[in-house]
Amino acid sequence: MPRKGRGSDTGSENQELVGTFETLRDEGEHFVHVKNYAKAIESFTRALDMNPGDRNCLVTRSKCWLQLGNAENSLTDAEEALVEDKNFIRGLLQKAEAMYQLGDFETALVFFHRGHKERPEYQEFRLGIQKAQEAINNSIGSPDSVKLSAQGDLTYFYKQEEDKKKGYSKPVSTKKEKVKEKERPKTSGDQKTIRQLLGELYGDKDFLEKLLGDPALTGGQNSMNRDIKCKVEDGLDFLDSRADFWRQQKPMYARKRDREKQRQSAKSRQRDPTDYLLRCLEEIDEDQVKERYDESLTKAKKTLRIVENMSEDQLQNKAELLANIHSQIGNAYLELGKYSLSLEHHEEDLRIANSFSLEDAKSRALDNLGRVYARKGNFEKAIEVWEEKLPMSKSPLESTWLYHEIGRCYLELNKYQDARDFGEKSLAAARDAEDDGWQLHASVLVAQSEVKLNDLQAACDSFERSLELAKRLGDRAAEDAITKALQEVNNKIVKGVKEGDDRDDDDRGSYKGRDDEPESAIDKMKSPAGGMKSPSSRQSAASPAKRSVSIKEPSPSGRDSRATPKVESPRQEQASPEAKPVTEESPPLQSPTPSGKKSAEPTESPTKSKASKNPSRASGQPDEEPTQGDKPLTKNRKSAGSRKSKTPSPTQERKSPEAKGKVEEQEAS
Repeated sequence: MPRKGRGSDTGSENQELVGTFETLRDEGEHFVHVKNYAKAIESFTRALDMNPGDRNCLVTRSKCWLQLGNAENSLTDAEEALVEDKNFIRGLLQKAEAMYQLGDFETALVFFHRGHKERPEYQEFRLGIQKAQEAINNSIGSPDSVKLSAQGDLTYFYKQEEDKKKGYSKPVSTKKEKVKEKERPKTSGDQKTIRQLLGELYGDKDFLEKLLGDPALTGGQNSMNRDIKCKVEDGLDFLDSRADFWRQQKPMYARKRDREKQRQSAKSRQRDPTDYLLRCLEEIDEDQVKERYDESLTKAKKTLRIVENMSEDQLQNKAELLANIHSQIGNAYLELGKYSLSLEHHEEDLRIANSFSLEDAKSRALDNLGRVYARKGNFEKAIEVWEEKLPMSKSPLESTWLYHEIGRCYLELNKYQDARDFGEKSLAAARDAEDDGWQLHASVLVAQSEVKLNDLQAACDSFERSLELAKRLGDRAAEDAITKALQEVNNKIVKGVKEGDDRDDDDRGSYKGRDDEPESAIDKMKSPAGGMKSPSSRQSAASPAKRSVSIKEPSPSGRDSRATPKVESPRQEQASPEAKPVTEESPPLQSPTPSGKKSAEPTESPTKSKASKNPSRASGQPDEEPTQGDKPLTKNRKSAGSRKSKTPSPTQERKSPEAKGKVEEQEAS
């Protein structure tokens, strides 16, 4: 037996065979790279003839079959690659893809899961699981949409039973039939369904069908016509197979269901106007913050008409929006000085809040109603409304604001003891809130009430406490005003004027003007920053008479306290027969000027209205007998007319001897 060595014929033949297999395999890989799958299949087929069972060649050829739309041959190669090793990863993935392309989504999902269990890091298996599950859900649908019934054509099942009874029969050759089918590609379903399935590819299908029906191109028997016809038929077969696959992957009812969901979501977005209305409310609020009340009123009325014309099905929170809009309209009318219209809309806000149990809206409405009553001068009603709001207070800061406003109302009503009591409550709540600004407000209110109660020593202590707070806050204007008021109180204590004397009454009126000077400086302080819900805190506190409004519940703010009852000077209060509201557009409490003419004074009782017209009251000078020459005239209201008539008033009779003597000399001359 001849030896088989490197130089023998057998060794050289095996070496040539191996080289040919590797060459064909590399050639097939090259054709796959350039996407010439038909040539690649030929190369891999020749390579497998030389080395049958090569797993890599089988898997690669399976991919080529799948790219050409031949899922059956792709599945055959994938199964052959798994013969020796059932856990071959590339074979599992290719078999799952082939089953998926055949429309057997359940089996494909099984193999995708099997491969994912072996190699969890493979992204292809995770994507395969997702698309297989989606295809199954699209094909089956939800259980509610599947309704089984006994109706329909059952001849198919009867035919299967008859075929079983016939027994064995010789298979008939279908070679010619296949040729016929190739000559006349079958279409799956009606044209409308195919158009929806293929989408943009339907134009290509239509073109190929027209090309196949042209006898000049495909009717001849020459080689060119046969080649054109063959390629056209291959293209039509591919499109038909794609249409069948897409019908299984995502049936028409699933496509219709998705389109219906998209339309419903689009309609729901169009029907839900909440975002638009909220933007409108924000614009209205911004206009009021910038003091554009006419513009905000126009927008609010337009928004109100839109909301009123909507049903509760279209707008779920219709009641809350209506209450907010009425509140905004009422606030705009309030700032424009139309108190009756403002009161009407705030009462509507309160009615809606009570009807639908809207606690925040009710608290907001009570706050706004109190402000309207205070502006109108109806302080009793303002107190009643704010006392109803007191139990709804949610924070110490809100409580100190309410106590402060109620105390100022009592101060306007000359109920000084009640004013001091609520001032002390406001001070205690401000301490709980740890807010120095509101402690300053409350302390000044207490001092004003004590001055009017003729408790001058307590008023002096309150002003000293206020002065310390003003220094802590760094408010120079408040320091100057409180210092002047403190000097006036100390001077009053030194003079020892007793309560009940007419001169004491006049002097108290003079010192009331002094008591208001710290307040005018306090009005320039910033609003409390914590706990406020309305945007009023965004405004500058330098304009105390202006007030911003929010659709939300108003809460304590330095601006709100100044926009609601304030202590005015007797001149401002009694310039007209009826008491003017203390919250006019122009700030009633101004910082003291060098001349002292703008110093605000606390409200006096209506019986002293005539006395309030004396312009010298704000100067803070003590009352004296009107004299001649360089000596000052009397600073009280009762002696204002005596300078014209030169008739000594009862007040003049109680003047100092020196002043009285000068008057007598003047009368004698």
